[in-house]
Amino acid sequence: MKMMTLVSFWLCLVLSACNSEDSSSPAQSASNSATETVANSTQDTQQAIASPSHMNGTNEQNKGDKTGPIHLHGTINFSGGGEVTLYETEGKNTFEVAKTRLANQSFDFGMLEVSRGFYQLSLNGETNSTNIILNPDEPELFIQFNSNRLSANRTAPDSNENSGWFAYSTQDFNAQREIKNLRKSIKDAGAFQSRIEAQIKEQEQELIATQHELIQANPGTYLAKWLSWLNPQYPDSKGRFFEDIDPLDNSAIRSMALSDRIQKMMRSFSGGTDSGFLGCIDLVKAHFEPNPKALESVLYTMLDGFYNTGKETICQYILDNYIFDEDCGADLSDAIRIRAQGIINLQVGKTPPNFNIARFDGGNLDLMATCKQNEYTLVMFWASWCHKCEQEIPFIGPLYAKYNFKGFEVIGVSLDQQRSTWGAAIETNGMTWPNVSQLKAWNSPVVTEYKVTATPTYFLLDKEGTIVLKPKRHFEVEEFLRGKL
Repeated sequence: MKMMTLVSFWLCLVLSACNSEDSSSPAQSASNSATETVANSTQDTQQAIASPSHMNGTNEQNKGDKTGPIHLHGTINFSGGGEVTLYETEGKNTFEVAKTRLANQSFDFGMLEVSRGFYQLSLNGETNSTNIILNPDEPELFIQFNSNRLSANRTAPDSNENSGWFAYSTQDFNAQREIKNLRKSIKDAGAFQSRIEAQIKEQEQELIATQHELIQANPGTYLAKWLSWLNPQYPDSKGRFFEDIDPLDNSAIRSMALSDRIQKMMRSFSGGTDSGFLGCIDLVKAHFEPNPKALESVLYTMLDGFYNTGKETICQYILDNYIFDEDCGADLSDAIRIRAQGIINLQVGKTPPNFNIARFDGGNLDLMATCKQNEYTLVMFWASWCHKCEQEIPFIGPLYAKYNFKGFEVIGVSLDQQRSTWGAAIETNGMTWPNVSQLKAWNSPVVTEYKVTATPTYFLLDKEGTIVLKPKRHFEVEEFLRGKL
């Protein structure tokens, strides 16, 4: 009951301060419904039943965060040498911590001052990487990679944290692949559908059993605490959905725990409606209100997630009410506003980041300089292996031929990694417009800056470089140009 009272208190405070009648949020009408949804969470909280899938992995030893020195070193079965990079994680995002050289198949970061959580090691680029756990409770960490592919064969014999993590991550990968294949087969299963559903349930239960075994076998570790976050203690209660995650524990930020839990909450309680989403957002915000650092993380996670699913009205609600609001955003750092600005700049009416990237046919292409030379410029993110691109590109050619001489330009930004396959696709598809690529696939800086999560992705810019349209299909571009050129 104490947690229910605390949540209710924060909700009253948040809603009274941030959802006033004169708010300019474009989602205000939906927000009113969200307020009613949040207010009804008290009854939901009282009826909550603990799930048998949840096992508490937190004790006095691993409670909260901890910062301290760790000696990180190891070997990689790769004679080519190169650079090993360590990144700190925050959900799907990573931030560089340190670099060292791989020499004679060995690497050594020396002593590092780090905090509990998941980190990422990469060899010669982010595409060859693996996740590891760093915890000052284990001040010496030696990892042996028996392959040049870091995620393939890893051992850390003196680390309970990483021995358990490596074993679990392998089982989880195999189980999720099997579950995905089973779900694909359901639609054609006919009378055997119930049998396949039972097989899926069996796979899920086996994974939960493994989680519980590892929690019991590794008490006091970060691994045990993280495993307990995978299954909410009260999965059927919106009001208590985050209760088992301490908002003051910053070690939760260095994992996918918060991101995954937010996604689960949206799927379970939003109903797919704007008012449902806003009700969930308000509850998440209220839970993490006592800790500005965790609050910034969950706000950006939600902002990023809704942007990537095309729900920009929901994004605007978060921006207006929680990040740039003079009252609610007062305790937030400039960092969250800088990150949020990156999303704002990709909205219609804003100017996206400029880029200067090598063209396939030689030289570099500057986006803003190209915009100034044309009335409208279509930036198209695509890839040679993208089937939807294969369906769209044949329509872009005639569009380009029809409007190019009137001041319409197309810039193809490829997500390919090999110049040969990129060039073959340009020739096969008759792409006569300028094509650029950083040849780093999803790790291309321009892909990150433009928050591209699927191909094709379009941005239509005017002469000033302002986004005037974010079309989903080619015919939307033609409809726009027909009235302008």
